[in-house]
Amino acid sequence: MSADNTQSMKILLVGSGGLVGQGVAQACTASAEVAQLTALVRREGAAPAGFEEMVLPDFLQAAHADLPWAGFDACFYCAGAPPLGTPEAEYRQVTVDATLAVARAWAAANPQGCFLYVSGAHANPASRIMPLRVKGELEQALARLPVRTVMLRPAGVQPVAGTGTRHTLMKPFYWVAAPLMGLAGSVLPSLTVSNRAIGEAMIALASMAQPPGVVECAQIHRFARADR
Repeated sequence: MSADNTQSMKILLVGSGGLVGQGVAQACTASAEVAQLTALVRREGAAPAGFEEMVLPDFLQAAHADLPWAGFDACFYCAGAPPLGTPEAEYRQVTVDATLAVARAWAAANPQGCFLYVSGAHANPASRIMPLRVKGELEQALARLPVRTVMLRPAGVQPVAGTGTRHTLMKPFYWVAAPLMGLAGSVLPSLTVSNRAIGEAMIALASMAQPPGVVECAQIHRFARADR
C-alpha cells in the first residue's frame, strides 16, 4: 500500500482469541496501514486491547443480527474448531456453516471489500482427511462470494511471544514444537509460519486490487515481508 493510503484500512477480525487470531491482532495493532480495528466476538469484553467490538453470541445467526456490518475494507477470518478431537458434525458446523453465515452478512454490506480466510495447507474438497476436506469445501463456497476473497493456507503455525493456543489437546504439542518452528520457518518456509506473519500477509493482501485467490505457506512469508 502506498504512503498516501497510510492509516486507511478498516478491519473486522474474527477469531481474535485463537492461536492465529492473537498473532493477527498483534500485526494489525502494529500496522501503520490500519486505521480502525474491530473484533467480532461472542461475548462482551472479549476484544483485544485497542479493538472496538461487535458482539454476536451465535455466528450462525449473523444474517439476522442487527450489527454495523458496513464500512469495512477487509474481514480477517481466523476462527475455527481444532482439527483434533472435534467430531465431524461439529467441525463442519463451526468451519463451514458459521463461517459462511458471517462471510455472507459481511460481504453483503461491503461489496468492495476483501474477505481473507485462514484455511490450512492441503485443503481439498476431495481429500480423505476430514479437516482438509471440510476446509476445501468451505474455500469453494467462499470463492463464490461477491467480494474479493483470499484463502491463506499455513502449514504449522508458530506462536509469537504473548500468544498461544487455548486448546488443551494442542498445548503439549506447542510446548515441544514451538522452539523448532522458528528455525523451520526460516529454512523451509513451506512448513511453518508465525501467527503474526499471517496477519502481516493479510494486511498486505487486503490492500491489493487483485490479490491471489489462494496463498500457500511459503507465499505467506513473502507477503508478510511486504507489509513491514
